[in-house]
Amino acid sequence: MRASGNAGTRQRGNTARTDRKPADGSAAEIGHWQRGTAAWLVSQVEALLTNADVAEARREARDLVAALADKPRFWPSLEPTAPVTPAFVHAGRAAAQRRAAGAPFAYAVGRAAFRYLTLKVDERVLIPRQETELLVEIVLSTVRNRSSLSALDVGTGSGAIALALATEGRFADVTGTDVSLDALAVAAENAAMLSDVLRTPVTFHHGAEFGAVTGRTFDVIVANPPYIAFEELTELPASVRDWEPATALVCADHGLEVTRRVIRGAPRHLRHGGLLALEVDERRAQAVASLARAERLHDVLIHRDLAGRERFVTARGI
Repeated sequence: MRASGNAGTRQRGNTARTDRKPADGSAAEIGHWQRGTAAWLVSQVEALLTNADVAEARREARDLVAALADKPRFWPSLEPTAPVTPAFVHAGRAAAQRRAAGAPFAYAVGRAAFRYLTLKVDERVLIPRQETELLVEIVLSTVRNRSSLSALDVGTGSGAIALALATEGRFADVTGTDVSLDALAVAAENAAMLSDVLRTPVTFHHGAEFGAVTGRTFDVIVANPPYIAFEELTELPASVRDWEPATALVCADHGLEVTRRVIRGAPRHLRHGGLLALEVDERRAQAVASLARAERLHDVLIHRDLAGRERFVTARGI
């Protein structure tokens, strides 16, 4: 994961300002929009966010309503008179209150986009990042001309990587593992929600690194492990540090502990010539590449993200 994302306006536990009039559906707030329409709900959400000093409250309100409706972000503007149900209004106000309390946008609406998927997310899992979408692209590009492969996503979290591979690739089977039972519950919900678009079923197993797949080998092993050092935790934005699960963010050995274990275990679980693909911290990409070479993995490569940072390491099994 990358220490970035939507910045929350307040840390957990803080309360919104109370010296402004709340969004109570008054005629002034509704304006010329009919009660119970998309534009009216945007105005309600905007008032709540403005009251909490959320930056760009109008844009956030529009995006929040669109996300809850699973519509393009400009949907409320393009279809302002679209009706919204009382249940949807309640959901919109609840999401606005979470955002006003400082929750990242994805947690506030309970979902996040990842490649071609919309995933459920909450505080049990990391919010999928755009950088990780590129990790998936690296894997798919590398194995594009092959089919019936077996893939393992170590530390699957919300299941984002595993589910993207299962919907876009030509894999015979895809497996995800995680040390967190809470994360696996979210991943299973996402797999069930996306069952109609999966090209191959995805199975999830509980265990750290390769503990849940002892004796199995794979053509592809991919991981986005925690790679932030404990001493770097204070450098993260509050919306990340105070809300996302620490076990998926930080680890010991200057952020290399989990990555080191994945690399050490990879030779036993990679088929001959199989691909290992890792997301890494740009400050430690060279160190991760050296670890891979020390384990006698070959064709070790460092890949840059769209901003030119060294963010991914790939290697081949012996």
